[in-house]
Amino acid sequence: MSIGIWQIAIVVILVVLLFGRGKISSLMGDVAKGIKSFKKGMASDVTEDTPPKNISEDNQDSNKKE
Repeated sequence: MSIGIWQIAIVVILVVLLFGRGKISSLMGDVAKGIKSFKKGMASDVTEDTPPKNISEDNQDSNKKE
């Protein structure tokens, strides 16, 4: 049993009737903003060239201060 065009059309019509066009368009806008910010965050992680910090050196420094 496969999903036909009529089943998809009925589901789309029900969703539009329940939520309305305004609510669906604002929801899609929010989804698009989330995707854009996710891509921007992923791109900034790749471009950062900071060397990794050695944790053991920090612990030795803090022990010397005490």
